[in-house]
Amino acid sequence: MIEPEKLGAWSFIAGVVIVILVSLLSIEAGLVTTMLVLLGVIVGLLNVRDKDTTHFLVAVIALAAAGNANLNIVPLAGGQLQNILRNIGIFVAPAAVIVALKAIYEMASGK
Repeated sequence: MIEPEKLGAWSFIAGVVIVILVSLLSIEAGLVTTMLVLLGVIVGLLNVRDKDTTHFLVAVIALAAAGNANLNIVPLAGGQLQNILRNIGIFVAPAAVIVALKAIYEMASGK
């Protein structure tokens, strides 16, 4: 049986590799999006420790802001950069929702 920490780490690595490959190859597929969302859920559940919650959520906000930039105007690589940021957003958004819900639960329960 795979340890939860290793599963979370491998899920993160797999997510990043899939994001880069899908973005550079300009693959648009529902199955890939579903896979990124599921990997993001696993990362949110297993990878982000309580002490890392704030840093993780701030990083997600920074990625979201960068993803809103119009990188298509960058010559040669702009379209690929835009695709990478969009797919990273698909990957980390479920993780951010889970981490945020865990943080809200801990605040509400007084832990």
